[in-house]
Amino acid sequence: MTTVAKSADRRFTRTLRIARNLTIAITALLLISFAARYMLILDRMMIYFPQRGLEATPDSVGLNYEDVYLTASDGKRIHGWHIPGRSNVTLLWFHGNAGNISHRRDNILMLHQSLGVGVFVIDYRGYGLSEGRPSEKGIYMDAEAAFDYLVSDLGLDAERNVVLFGRSLGAGVAAEMGTRHRVRGVILESGFTSIREMADISGSLLPIPLVLMLFEARYDSISKIGNVESPVMVLHGDRDDTVPYWMAEKLYAAASEPKTLYPIRGASHNDTVYVGGEGYFEALGDFISR
Repeated sequence: MTTVAKSADRRFTRTLRIARNLTIAITALLLISFAARYMLILDRMMIYFPQRGLEATPDSVGLNYEDVYLTASDGKRIHGWHIPGRSNVTLLWFHGNAGNISHRRDNILMLHQSLGVGVFVIDYRGYGLSEGRPSEKGIYMDAEAAFDYLVSDLGLDAERNVVLFGRSLGAGVAAEMGTRHRVRGVILESGFTSIREMADISGSLLPIPLVLMLFEARYDSISKIGNVESPVMVLHGDRDDTVPYWMAEKLYAAASEPKTLYPIRGASHNDTVYVGGEGYFEALGDFISR
């Protein structure tokens, strides 16, 4: 073989190698992109159940309120309601994974009447009147925008005037925000420890590592709660058949002092405020006043 032929052969081999490496790299990027997109799609099918639009507003239950529109750090427009209270404490309230804020009007009314607190509740992206689609990362951006509104726009002192209150999925949001900011208190109601442990109790036939690979969301409250420096209260129905009561005990055990555990006797996942009755509100009031 001549020198020219050998040189041409080497160039051809090198070109094939480069083409092969590029093909592998492009294929890997496409697979990663597909996997990330698929994970978010699966999250939206299995974790988030938003409802667009609002069925009613707080004035339908006799509450004065203000419509608030915020812009999250990624530019999404987020909607919420601010209901002023008699006291100087405001609950930054994070709801569960279904519906929207209009389905929480009765709950907000009971908290407002029984405790005298203000309530600021937002709809996560993709819920109600908020733009976008839900994701764990995005919902934390929404929560951060809401917190910033209370502190920067309304001028509240977070350590004196703001209590983070999360229900169900919202408890995971409150736990995350509690690791970022010192506040008057952090309340977790009917919250789960993590997506991993929820998958573990779901009876899935797939191995847990594989289940986690299929989901983008983690909501790993159990690993975060010990880093919350504010007082923590955990409330949970002892007959909750969606999120078992032992998860509340586990969250409470992992939390730092000062902390409070309040079992709601006879309550399941969605009726805590009704079954808990006067004792429920007294326990909340005691925690907030301390």
